[in-house]
Amino acid sequence: MRDMTKGSEFRHILAFSLPLFIGNVLQQLYFFIDSIIIGRFRGANAFAAVNAATPVLFLMIALVMGLTMGATIMISQFFGAKDHDRLRRTYATSMIFYLGAAVVVTVVGLLVSRPLLVLLDTPAEILPGALAFLKVSFAGITGMILYNSFAAFLRGVGDSKTPLYFLAISTVLNIGLDFVFIAGLGMGPEGVALGTVIAQTVSGVLCLVYINRRVPILKLSRKDLVFDGKLFATSIRVGLPMAVQQSVLGISGLAVQGLVNSFGLVTVTAYGAAIRIDQIATAFILSIGMSTTTFTGQNVGAGRFDRVGKGLRASLVLMVLICVVITGIVLLFGEQLIAMFVGAGDTGVLQQGGEYLRVVSVFYVVFGLMFCMNGVLRGSGDVMVPLYTTIATLVTRVAAAYVLSAIASIGHRGIWWSIPVSWVLASSISTMRYFSGAWKTKALTARNRREAAANAAAQVILEEECLS
Repeated sequence: MRDMTKGSEFRHILAFSLPLFIGNVLQQLYFFIDSIIIGRFRGANAFAAVNAATPVLFLMIALVMGLTMGATIMISQFFGAKDHDRLRRTYATSMIFYLGAAVVVTVVGLLVSRPLLVLLDTPAEILPGALAFLKVSFAGITGMILYNSFAAFLRGVGDSKTPLYFLAISTVLNIGLDFVFIAGLGMGPEGVALGTVIAQTVSGVLCLVYINRRVPILKLSRKDLVFDGKLFATSIRVGLPMAVQQSVLGISGLAVQGLVNSFGLVTVTAYGAAIRIDQIATAFILSIGMSTTTFTGQNVGAGRFDRVGKGLRASLVLMVLICVVITGIVLLFGEQLIAMFVGAGDTGVLQQGGEYLRVVSVFYVVFGLMFCMNGVLRGSGDVMVPLYTTIATLVTRVAAAYVLSAIASIGHRGIWWSIPVSWVLASSISTMRYFSGAWKTKALTARNRREAAANAAAQVILEEECLS
């Protein structure tokens, strides 16, 4: 566990970001390697089916994962305030809730998968594969939700390394299962889903065993397994803005996917491949943003507001340096990276995928600015501004995508340009909010400092999945 309320701000941000970065890359490797294997062994249609189904899966779990953030934030600020009793009760209450929520997501997901895919105008060639992927994913969603919850709770108490170790194990397992199910047994998209479900369930079990043996403040006895309604209500109030944010993100993802589908199979395939590259490229940016939020949350919990600005400056320096390197790599090797999924002969996919990466990558630094600023706002307790910002920018992205792509001379490229347009808007709003100084009052409104750390309990680990 890492106490960020003392010592070098830069060292804390860097040390906490690196394991998160590796973890984010490993998390994305699930989808990255899945996509390469399914594309190479089962062809472009199977690859496109997985990518067309992914927004539906994300939408169904977005609300639950958003609420997870609320509990994690409470745990982080309780940890900073040294209130271990309420920390444990929050943890127990959250796990009871997530088990029930996983059952609901499973049932609802299995019922709505086909109607949503049809509504999104999913090409007929890939509809059966997309549906098979979703059925297996929803059947095993409990293990996936529990792993992400356990990992987030560990990060909330400053441990970003342990979830990384277990994720590394499950990533290797996932790769092996992909070869077994897809290359060996001849399965299609359902093999991708099955490998991911099994691997993430293993990660969840490993996290639980580790917590029970090595993290005393999160180890629960039988008497601790009580649902605390008051703490649950607080976690819902804290997490609801982020749950709404994640849900809006999921809905906007469906809207964009529907627009992509309307341009045909080549664009669907190119978009899916480019998104995979994009997610790997932005992994460190997301890690810095998460570190900024955790750093801010702990220091607000301890009443160390003087350290918040220093932590933000350290985050921005790291972010700019990494963005320069990543943007250069993507600009130089974009089409070669796309070719990993579909081969060098699919020129239409390579051209469109390369276009996407050239447009989006030069704005990575804007994306990073947005995440660092929002990290401070959330960590300080100013949760509503990032929520409103996210909703506004997602609406802007969808609207810009539809408007720009309707112009004949722009076409599908309008979808690509809608992404940096939304990033510029979001970073501008967040930056203005930070420099206004209004966020400094949020954790102290109508409370003393210690009560603010517990009851405002707002914003430490967020956006596991991301506004990519």
